[in-house]
Amino acid sequence: MALEDAKNQMDHAFTRDDPRGPSFELTFGGATSFLRRRYTKDLTGVDIAVTGVPFDQAVTNRPGTRLGPRAIREASSLQAPDAPYGWPFDVLSERTIIDYGDMAFDYANIPAFPDTLTAHIRGILDAGAASVVLGGDHYISFPILKAYAEKHGPMSLIQIDAHTDTWADDDMSRVDHGTMFYKAVKSGIVDPATSVQIGIRTTNEDTLGVNIIDAPEFHRIGPAAAAKRAREIVGDRPVYLSFDIDGLDPAFAPGTGTPVWGGLSSAQAAALLRGLAGINIQGGDVVEVSPPFDTTGATAIAGAHVATEICQLLGWRMRGGA
Repeated sequence: MALEDAKNQMDHAFTRDDPRGPSFELTFGGATSFLRRRYTKDLTGVDIAVTGVPFDQAVTNRPGTRLGPRAIREASSLQAPDAPYGWPFDVLSERTIIDYGDMAFDYANIPAFPDTLTAHIRGILDAGAASVVLGGDHYISFPILKAYAEKHGPMSLIQIDAHTDTWADDDMSRVDHGTMFYKAVKSGIVDPATSVQIGIRTTNEDTLGVNIIDAPEFHRIGPAAAAKRAREIVGDRPVYLSFDIDGLDPAFAPGTGTPVWGGLSSAQAAALLRGLAGINIQGGDVVEVSPPFDTTGATAIAGAHVATEICQLLGWRMRGGA
Protein backbone atom coordinates (compact mmCIF):
# COMPACT_ATOMS: atom_id res chain seq x y z
CA MET A 1 0.00 0.00 0.00
CA ALA A 2 2.90 2.40 0.60
CA LEU A 3 3.54 3.12 -3.08
CA GLU A 4 -0.16 3.58 -3.77
CA ASP A 5 -0.52 5.86 -0.76
CA ALA A 6 2.46 7.93 -1.87
CA LYS A 7 0.62 8.88 -5.08
CA ASN A 8 -2.03 10.69 -3.09
CA GLN A 9 -0.29 11.97 0.01
CA MET A 10 1.36 15.37 0.10
CA ASP A 11 1.88 18.07 2.70
CA HIS A 12 0.76 15.75 5.48
CA ALA A 13 1.87 18.40 7.95
CA PHE A 14 -1.35 20.18 7.04
CA THR A 15 -3.55 17.67 5.21
CA ARG A 16 -3.50 14.48 7.27
CA ASP A 17 -6.75 13.64 9.05
CA ASP A 18 -5.53 10.80 11.28
CA PRO A 19 -2.78 12.02 13.64
CA ARG A 20 -1.46 8.49 14.00
CA GLY A 21 0.38 6.19 11.63
CA PRO A 22 3.18 6.53 9.08
CA SER A 23 3.33 9.01 6.23
CA PHE A 24 4.10 7.82 2.72
CA GLU A 25 4.40 11.15 0.97
CA LEU A 26 7.47 11.82 -1.13
CA THR A 27 10.44 12.14 1.21
CA PHE A 28 11.98 14.82 -1.01
CA GLY A 29 8.88 17.04 -1.19
CA GLY A 30 6.13 18.53 0.87
CA ALA A 31 5.99 20.47 4.11
CA THR A 32 8.65 19.28 6.54
CA SER A 33 7.02 18.91 9.92
CA PHE A 34 8.73 16.52 12.32
CA LEU A 35 8.09 12.99 11.00
CA ARG A 36 5.24 14.50 8.90
CA ARG A 37 3.15 14.91 12.02
CA ARG A 38 0.36 17.46 11.88
CA TYR A 39 1.28 21.07 12.57
CA THR A 40 -1.18 22.30 15.18
CA LYS A 41 -1.48 24.40 18.31
CA ASP A 42 -4.38 22.27 19.53
CA LEU A 43 -3.11 20.05 22.36
CA THR A 44 -6.41 18.24 22.92
CA GLY A 45 -5.76 14.51 23.21
CA VAL A 46 -2.07 14.93 22.38
CA ASP A 47 0.44 12.54 23.95
CA ILE A 48 3.68 14.10 22.68
CA ALA A 49 4.21 17.62 21.38
CA VAL A 50 7.39 18.14 19.38
CA THR A 51 8.42 21.79 19.42
CA GLY A 52 11.38 23.76 18.13
CA VAL A 53 13.33 26.38 20.04
CA PRO A 54 15.53 28.18 17.48
CA PHE A 55 17.76 29.94 19.99
CA ASP A 56 21.56 30.16 19.89
CA GLN A 57 22.47 33.36 21.69
CA ALA A 58 24.16 31.39 24.51
CA VAL A 59 26.90 29.68 22.49
CA THR A 60 30.58 29.91 23.43
CA ASN A 61 32.04 28.93 20.06
CA ARG A 62 30.42 28.36 16.66
CA PRO A 63 26.84 29.62 16.20
CA GLY A 64 24.08 28.33 13.93
CA THR A 65 21.94 26.13 16.17
CA ARG A 66 19.01 28.52 15.71
CA LEU A 67 18.68 26.72 12.36
CA GLY A 68 18.67 23.29 14.05
CA PRO A 69 14.91 22.72 14.40
CA ARG A 70 14.32 23.34 10.69
CA ALA A 71 17.15 21.01 9.66
CA ILE A 72 16.04 18.25 12.04
CA ARG A 73 12.50 18.41 10.68
CA GLU A 74 13.75 18.15 7.12
CA ALA A 75 15.99 15.21 7.96
CA SER A 76 13.14 13.43 9.75
CA SER A 77 11.09 13.18 6.56
CA LEU A 78 13.18 10.15 5.57
CA GLN A 79 12.00 8.31 8.70
CA ALA A 80 8.30 9.15 8.40
CA PRO A 81 7.20 6.12 6.31
CA ASP A 82 8.69 3.50 8.62
CA ALA A 83 8.27 2.29 12.17
CA PRO A 84 11.39 3.11 14.24
CA TYR A 85 13.75 0.17 13.82
CA GLY A 86 14.61 -2.15 16.69
CA TRP A 87 11.55 -1.55 18.87
CA PRO A 88 8.66 -3.97 19.47
CA PHE A 89 6.10 -1.20 18.87
CA ASP A 90 5.63 1.94 16.75
CA VAL A 91 4.98 5.09 18.75
CA LEU A 92 3.83 6.90 15.60
CA SER A 93 0.92 4.48 15.31
CA GLU A 94 0.16 4.06 19.01
CA ARG A 95 0.35 7.64 20.24
CA THR A 96 -0.85 11.03 19.08
CA ILE A 97 2.22 13.07 18.27
CA ILE A 98 2.00 16.56 16.85
CA ASP A 99 4.44 19.16 15.62
CA TYR A 100 3.66 22.12 17.86
CA GLY A 101 5.83 24.40 15.75
CA ASP A 102 8.58 26.69 16.97
CA MET A 103 8.34 28.85 20.06
CA ALA A 104 7.87 32.54 19.33
CA PHE A 105 10.17 34.93 21.15
CA ASP A 106 11.80 38.33 20.75
CA TYR A 107 15.32 37.54 19.56
CA ALA A 108 16.51 40.98 20.73
CA ASN A 109 15.17 40.62 24.28
CA ILE A 110 17.43 37.92 25.65
CA PRO A 111 16.59 38.52 29.35
CA ALA A 112 12.94 37.67 28.62
CA PHE A 113 13.78 34.43 26.80
CA PRO A 114 14.09 32.01 29.75
CA ASP A 115 10.67 32.79 31.24
CA THR A 116 9.10 32.71 27.77
CA LEU A 117 10.45 29.20 27.23
CA THR A 118 9.36 27.98 30.66
CA ALA A 119 5.85 29.24 29.96
CA HIS A 120 5.88 27.58 26.53
CA ILE A 121 6.69 24.18 28.01
CA ARG A 122 4.36 24.73 30.96
CA GLY A 123 1.49 25.11 28.49
CA ILE A 124 2.30 21.75 26.91
CA LEU A 125 2.57 19.98 30.27
CA ASP A 126 -0.62 21.56 31.60
CA ALA A 127 -2.46 20.09 28.62
CA GLY A 128 -1.31 16.60 29.64
CA ALA A 129 1.27 16.13 26.87
CA ALA A 130 5.00 15.49 27.06
CA SER A 131 7.41 17.73 25.20
CA VAL A 132 10.23 16.73 22.87
CA VAL A 133 12.23 19.84 22.07
CA LEU A 134 14.40 20.45 19.03
CA GLY A 135 17.14 22.98 19.79
CA GLY A 136 18.72 25.39 19.69
CA ASP A 137 21.73 25.59 21.95
CA HIS A 138 21.90 23.66 25.20
CA TYR A 139 20.97 26.54 27.48
CA ILE A 140 17.33 25.85 26.60
CA SER A 141 17.30 22.77 28.84
CA PHE A 142 17.40 24.95 31.97
CA PRO A 143 14.13 26.87 31.40
CA ILE A 144 12.52 23.64 30.17
CA LEU A 145 13.53 21.80 33.33
CA LYS A 146 11.96 24.55 35.42
CA ALA A 147 8.57 23.72 33.89
CA TYR A 148 9.08 20.01 34.50
CA ALA A 149 10.15 20.58 38.10
CA GLU A 150 7.03 22.65 38.70
CA LYS A 151 4.98 19.59 37.80
CA HIS A 152 7.08 16.69 39.07
CA GLY A 153 9.41 18.16 41.66
CA PRO A 154 13.20 17.84 41.31
CA MET A 155 14.01 15.88 38.16
CA SER A 156 16.55 13.18 37.50
CA LEU A 157 18.61 14.07 34.44
CA ILE A 158 20.15 11.77 31.86
CA GLN A 159 22.49 13.89 29.78
CA ILE A 160 24.48 12.65 26.76
CA ASP A 161 27.17 15.24 26.12
CA ALA A 162 30.86 15.98 25.62
CA HIS A 163 30.63 18.59 28.39
CA THR A 164 29.15 18.53 31.87
CA ASP A 165 27.79 22.09 31.54
CA THR A 166 28.17 22.48 35.29
CA TRP A 167 30.84 25.14 35.33
CA ALA A 168 30.27 27.50 38.26
CA ASP A 169 28.02 30.48 37.60
CA ASP A 170 25.99 31.94 40.45
CA ASP A 171 24.47 34.69 38.33
CA MET A 172 21.13 33.09 37.53
CA SER A 173 20.36 35.82 34.99
CA ARG A 174 23.28 34.90 32.71
CA VAL A 175 22.33 32.95 29.60
CA ASP A 176 25.18 30.50 28.93
CA HIS A 177 25.11 27.01 27.44
CA GLY A 178 27.99 25.84 29.63
CA THR A 179 26.63 26.64 33.08
CA MET A 180 22.91 25.86 32.98
CA PHE A 181 23.11 22.49 34.74
CA TYR A 182 25.15 24.09 37.54
CA LYS A 183 22.21 26.45 37.96
CA ALA A 184 19.71 23.60 37.67
CA VAL A 185 21.41 21.69 40.49
CA LYS A 186 21.97 24.76 42.67
CA SER A 187 18.33 25.87 42.27
CA GLY A 188 17.07 22.42 43.25
CA ILE A 189 15.28 21.48 40.02
CA VAL A 190 17.72 18.65 39.25
CA ASP A 191 18.70 16.00 41.79
CA PRO A 192 22.41 15.29 41.19
CA ALA A 193 22.50 12.03 43.13
CA THR A 194 19.98 10.44 40.78
CA SER A 195 21.30 12.04 37.59
CA VAL A 196 23.94 10.82 35.15
CA GLN A 197 26.03 12.40 32.42
CA ILE A 198 27.27 10.09 29.65
CA GLY A 199 30.04 10.68 27.11
CA ILE A 200 31.85 13.45 29.01
CA ARG A 201 35.33 14.21 27.67
CA THR A 202 36.21 17.69 28.87
CA THR A 203 37.68 18.60 32.26
CA ASN A 204 35.51 20.00 35.02
CA GLU A 205 36.72 19.16 38.50
CA ASP A 206 33.47 19.90 40.35
CA THR A 207 30.71 17.61 39.11
CA LEU A 208 28.28 18.77 41.86
CA GLY A 209 27.62 15.16 42.80
CA VAL A 210 26.24 14.18 39.38
CA ASN A 211 27.17 10.63 38.36
CA ILE A 212 29.56 10.54 35.39
CA ILE A 213 30.12 7.85 32.76
CA ASP A 214 32.80 9.60 30.76
CA ALA A 215 33.63 8.72 27.17
CA PRO A 216 36.62 6.45 27.92
CA GLU A 217 34.57 4.48 30.44
CA PHE A 218 31.64 4.32 28.04
CA HIS A 219 33.88 2.85 25.35
CA ARG A 220 35.30 0.36 27.85
CA ILE A 221 31.99 -0.95 29.19
CA GLY A 222 29.80 -0.45 26.10
CA PRO A 223 26.32 1.00 25.61
CA ALA A 224 24.38 -1.86 27.20
CA ALA A 225 26.28 -1.60 30.49
CA ALA A 226 26.10 2.20 30.41
CA ALA A 227 22.34 2.08 29.91
CA LYS A 228 21.97 -0.43 32.74
CA ARG A 229 23.96 1.79 35.09
CA ALA A 230 21.92 4.85 34.07
CA ARG A 231 18.67 2.98 34.76
CA GLU A 232 19.96 1.99 38.19
CA ILE A 233 20.96 5.58 38.99
CA VAL A 234 17.62 7.15 38.08
CA GLY A 235 15.50 4.30 39.42
CA ASP A 236 11.80 5.02 39.07
CA ARG A 237 12.10 8.79 39.53
CA PRO A 238 10.79 11.21 36.87
CA VAL A 239 13.52 11.65 34.26
CA TYR A 240 14.34 14.32 31.73
CA LEU A 241 16.65 13.20 28.89
CA SER A 242 18.86 15.81 27.25
CA PHE A 243 20.97 14.82 24.23
CA ASP A 244 23.61 17.28 23.13
CA ILE A 245 24.58 16.21 19.63
CA ASP A 246 28.24 16.82 20.49
CA GLY A 247 27.95 13.72 22.65
CA LEU A 248 28.57 12.02 19.31
CA ASP A 249 32.08 12.02 17.92
CA PRO A 250 32.62 14.74 15.28
CA ALA A 251 33.05 11.96 12.71
CA PHE A 252 29.31 11.31 13.12
CA ALA A 253 28.11 14.82 14.01
CA PRO A 254 30.42 17.52 12.65
CA GLY A 255 27.69 20.16 12.56
CA THR A 256 27.88 21.43 16.09
CA GLY A 257 29.38 24.37 17.91
CA THR A 258 31.83 22.71 20.29
CA PRO A 259 33.00 19.39 18.75
CA VAL A 260 35.27 17.14 20.82
CA TRP A 261 36.96 13.99 19.57
CA GLY A 262 36.53 10.59 21.22
CA GLY A 263 32.76 10.58 21.46
CA LEU A 264 29.99 8.06 20.85
CA SER A 265 29.30 6.62 17.44
CA SER A 266 25.81 6.75 15.99
CA ALA A 267 25.45 3.01 16.52
CA GLN A 268 26.49 3.31 20.16
CA ALA A 269 24.04 6.15 20.74
CA ALA A 270 21.21 4.11 19.21
CA ALA A 271 22.02 1.14 21.46
CA LEU A 272 22.30 3.38 24.52
CA LEU A 273 18.94 5.06 23.95
CA ARG A 274 17.14 1.78 23.31
CA GLY A 275 18.80 0.35 26.39
CA LEU A 276 17.13 3.07 28.48
CA ALA A 277 13.66 1.65 27.80
CA GLY A 278 11.77 1.45 31.08
CA ILE A 279 12.97 4.68 32.67
CA ASN A 280 10.26 7.00 33.93
CA ILE A 281 10.95 9.55 31.21
CA GLN A 282 8.73 12.62 31.16
CA GLY A 283 10.31 14.60 28.33
CA GLY A 284 13.50 15.33 26.48
CA ASP A 285 15.43 17.40 24.00
CA VAL A 286 18.08 17.17 21.29
CA VAL A 287 20.24 20.27 21.05
CA GLU A 288 23.28 21.88 19.41
CA VAL A 289 22.65 20.81 15.80
CA SER A 290 24.30 23.59 13.75
CA PRO A 291 23.44 23.25 10.03
CA PRO A 292 26.05 25.77 8.77
CA PHE A 293 28.77 23.31 9.83
CA ASP A 294 26.84 20.19 8.79
CA THR A 295 28.18 19.81 5.26
CA THR A 296 26.69 16.35 4.62
CA GLY A 297 23.55 16.65 6.72
CA ALA A 298 24.73 13.81 8.97
CA THR A 299 24.29 15.83 12.14
CA ALA A 300 20.68 16.74 11.38
CA ILE A 301 20.00 13.10 10.50
CA ALA A 302 21.42 12.04 13.86
CA GLY A 303 19.33 14.68 15.61
CA ALA A 304 16.17 13.45 13.91
CA HIS A 305 16.89 9.88 15.00
CA VAL A 306 17.59 10.96 18.58
CA ALA A 307 14.31 12.86 18.76
CA THR A 308 12.47 9.82 17.38
CA GLU A 309 14.09 7.58 19.99
CA ILE A 310 13.01 9.97 22.74
CA CYS A 311 9.45 9.66 21.42
CA GLN A 312 9.81 5.88 21.53
CA LEU A 313 11.05 6.02 25.13
CA LEU A 314 8.05 8.17 26.04
CA GLY A 315 5.75 5.75 24.25
CA TRP A 316 7.30 2.82 26.13
CA ARG A 317 6.60 4.56 29.42
CA MET A 318 3.04 5.46 28.37
CA ARG A 319 2.23 1.87 27.40
CA GLY A 320 3.66 0.52 30.66
CA GLY A 321 6.60 -1.10 28.94
CA ALA A 322 4.60 -4.00 27.56
